Amino acid sequence: MNEYASSERLIFALDVPTAAEARQWIDRLGDAVQFYKIGMELLTSGDYFGVLEFLAAAGKKVFVDLKFHDVPATVGHAIRGLSRYPVEFCTIHAGQDAMLRAAAEAKGAMKVLAVTVLTSIDQQDLQLLGVQRDPLAQVLDRASAARRAGCDGVVASGQEAAALRQAHPAPFLIVCPGIRPDGGGGDDQKRTVGVAEAFAAGATHIVVGRPIRQAVDPRQTALLLQSQIEKSLNINS
Repeated sequence: MNEYASSERLIFALDVPTAAEARQWIDRLGDAVQFYKIGMELLTSGDYFGVLEFLAAAGKKVFVDLKFHDVPATVGHAIRGLSRYPVEFCTIHAGQDAMLRAAAEAKGAMKVLAVTVLTSIDQQDLQLLGVQRDPLAQVLDRASAARRAGCDGVVASGQEAAALRQAHPAPFLIVCPGIRPDGGGGDDQKRTVGVAEAFAAGATHIVVGRPIRQAVDPRQTALLLQSQIEKSLNINS
């Protein structure tokens, strides 16, 4: 994935409730982070697109993580409207094939990622939802549907990244949230991996939120993650 510099493989989850807090984090992290994910929490601030344009003006890449999921026409219209903005990635849920195709046809230069199975979901959760297979099988099935429909990649746990990469060679994107650099846990993420593990398995990008936001020195933590990413990419190249 030479399209992205190593410094652009770390995506910081800008999960804050106000535009003012978002701008504070962008200033605080400075050149340690080049790629930001803005999601549903910031949407309620009333200044979502203001933050989006602030990021773009600062030279940052933007990942709009709103996980669209609706009838195909509605999703297609939403993706087409979003494509007018300076957005690198956006997400839709990997559901109906027609919905995936509608998104892919409307995306323009923007890259559409299909969310396979949330990292907060394990096999027991899937069974409660009526899915009688394990997370890996579900992820692989949804990724294949997304690729056939013309999506650019998927969002999936690093635990499934190796099997995904074997099934879907580059340039198919594999974006892995639920990264816990210290091996962590104790929160709502159930299928987590570390930085080196994710990239060794074939991830193209990782999404990190709480491990940076809750660090004593967030900028230094982001820089440490950047060095781990660069080392992992060199080892796996």
